[in-house]
Amino acid sequence: MKITRQKHAKKHLGFFRNNFGVREPYQILLDGTFCQAALRGRIQLREQLPRYLTGETQLCTTRCVLKELETLGKDLYGAKLIAQKCQVRNCPHFKNSVTGSDCLLSMVEEGNPHHYFVATQDQNLSVKVKKQPGVPLMFIIQNTIVLDKPSPKTIAFVKSVQSGQLVSVHDKQNIKQLKEEQGLVKNPEQRRRKKRKKISGPNPLSCLKKKKKVQDSKSPASDKKRKRKRIRNRSTSKVLSEKQNAEGQ
Repeated sequence: MKITRQKHAKKHLGFFRNNFGVREPYQILLDGTFCQAALRGRIQLREQLPRYLTGETQLCTTRCVLKELETLGKDLYGAKLIAQKCQVRNCPHFKNSVTGSDCLLSMVEEGNPHHYFVATQDQNLSVKVKKQPGVPLMFIIQNTIVLDKPSPKTIAFVKSVQSGQLVSVHDKQNIKQLKEEQGLVKNPEQRRRKKRKKISGPNPLSCLKKKKKVQDSKSPASDKKRKRKRIRNRSTSKVLSEKQNAEGQ
């Protein structure tokens, strides 16, 4: 049974890898129901998930899931401890938290760009996740982890992409990256840098009239110049008086 389960998991992973760009490390979003089922089945998630998926995994959750487990009380205290050991991913519910199922569903909407796996025992959440193409779904049955096969919605989406009717999110990302490398599309960071400056009015300080500099009459430099002129005048007057005296004699 274990070998067949791993074969099925390998087959399903290959489907998501080839059509949706799912890569290692596999990011698995856990909710409270999955953590509780793992606790009851004595499943060591950090050890068994990488073996089952034959690849590196990252156990993740959200703040909304943690808050939900805190409000549920002592019955889910063990599940809360498991969830607290997971990496916390940022969800869009910073101010007002929502239920764990609604939060995880919001994380995989719009094509699941971060390639999250959803691990849950909630049947309502599982039905909603299956309506989102490209989201691998995991659950626990008979104390064993199972990767569900691709949903009909996912298979229909892949067929429409192959027929050319739609473009997958993975292909959109590749096309965008190629355009950026070729310089056909500018990065948003470059656009922000090259924003035009707003035309503003003239600087009020520049409109003020320039004040004329008043030269200080008592400056030491002017005194020196005046003294030098006086000395020269005295010397020339002496020479003239001496010449006149000599001529008179």
